[in-house]
Order: sequence, then C-alpha cells, then structure tokens
Amino acid sequence: MKKLFDELSYSVSKITTQKYSTSFSLGIFALKPSIRSAIYAIYGYVRLADEIVDSFHGYDKERLLSRLKAETHDALHEGISLNPILQSFQETVNQYKIDKSLIEQFLHSMEMDLQKIDYNSELYEEYIFGSAEVVGLMCLQVFTDGNMEKYSELKPYAMKLGSAFQKVNFLRDLKDDYQILGRTYFPNIDMCIFDNSVKCQIEKEIEEEFKEALIGIKKLPNSAMFGVYLAYKYYLSLFQKIKRKSSKEILNNRIRVPNSEKAFVAFKSYVRYKTAFL
Repeated sequence: MKKLFDELSYSVSKITTQKYSTSFSLGIFALKPSIRSAIYAIYGYVRLADEIVDSFHGYDKERLLSRLKAETHDALHEGISLNPILQSFQETVNQYKIDKSLIEQFLHSMEMDLQKIDYNSELYEEYIFGSAEVVGLMCLQVFTDGNMEKYSELKPYAMKLGSAFQKVNFLRDLKDDYQILGRTYFPNIDMCIFDNSVKCQIEKEIEEEFKEALIGIKKLPNSAMFGVYLAYKYYLSLFQKIKRKSSKEILNNRIRVPNSEKAFVAFKSYVRYKTAFL
C-alpha cells in the first residue's frame, strides 16, 4: 500500500529533523498534530540540500545538488518520488499549494554556497531571502492553509523571523563557515578585523528583526502560534548567549544552548504564552 510508503516518508523527515535540530524538533512538536508532518517534511528537505553543500566533502557537490534539483522538479510534477524525504516534501507542497518559486529561490541560494562569493549587501540579502526567508514562507503557507489574506498579512513577519534565525546561525557558525568552508556571509566585513564593534552592529540588526517577528507570531493561527513562539524563544536564548560572548570567543568556539537550558526555556515560554498571549 502506498499509504505505508507515505507514512515512512514523513517518518524519515521527522527523524531527520530530530537528528539535526533539537530546537526545531521541539518547536514542531508544539504545533497542532495535523500540521506537524508537513513542517517536518519542509525541514527535512531543506536540511538535505544544506547537507550537500555543507558536509559532503570529497564528493561532487555541484553534481549532487543538480541531481536533487532535477529530482525535485520530477517529484513535484509526477506527484511521487522514491526518495522518502522528497516524497514527503512533494506531498506537502502539492497539498498546501506551496509556491514553487520559493523552492527555486531556495535552491538558488544553495547553489550560491558552492561558489566563492564576496558578499555585498545585495548578494547578502539575496542569499538570506533564498536560504531562510522563503523557508519561513513555505511554513506560513502550511500554517494559513489556503487563506491568502492571512498569508499576505503575515508574510513580512515570517520573512523577518527567517532572516533573524539565519543571522543567528551565521554568528553561531562563524568559526566553521570561515575556517572550514571558507565562507563569510556578512557583507563588506574583513574577517581579519572582525571585532566587538562589528559584532554589535550585526546584533542590533538581528534584535530589530526579532522584535518585528514577534508581532507576527502573535497573529498566527492557534494551531501554529505556540510552536513558532517556542522556536523563536530557543533562537532568542542562543542569540542572547552569543551577545554575552566577545568577537574573539565566537570566532574560536561554536556557541550552543544545552538541552537542560532548552527545557527551562520551554517551560518559561509555555507560561509566558499562556499568560501574555491568550
């Protein structure tokens, strides 16, 4: 029965999410059960592409990404894929009528990661739009489930949240991105003189995006609101931890939030959600 394969496919995407991100896994678990599988499917797909460009050293990354792109187009057109992650993703895209241009933009940003790019402001914004903001918009199409008026209202906030998450990732991964992958995303910055002043400028930008994103989170449907709020609080706690570190410290160490701290954040977030949101 194909139903078994579909169930397996969504399970693979769920396991992929749990393996790679505790924060997103817990945030997704806090969503209404009826939409969890779709968000796991989206995360599983973007993680697969991200792993190709970030982790598959010693392999032809350009060829692998090109193959994923072709298989994605085939899966969306044919309504099936033998790749379980692609199968759950195409089911989600077709069920929720996710804008396929968002997928194209995402894959474009992944292609940018295969090149040596000196990012200026325009390329920086282009990369963030494709690598993070469109992912937020894919999820928003699931959350709003065909309500285009609600989608249009919340679209700017979803983009701000995706952007804030990505910029926090940039700061967290600064060491590996620069020293291992040879990437520097922040525009017009010489990593040889990355200091506390530069770090502070980036943090101010992120703080503003977090503030704007929270406005939109409070307007989400109840099925999605707490799950997104929880992911927001996890990333905010990571961001606050990064802020307390010096530029030298984040250049030499990857900052993490232990699971014990995440559990405390989850408890406080639930109390806050119940008292301030409802």
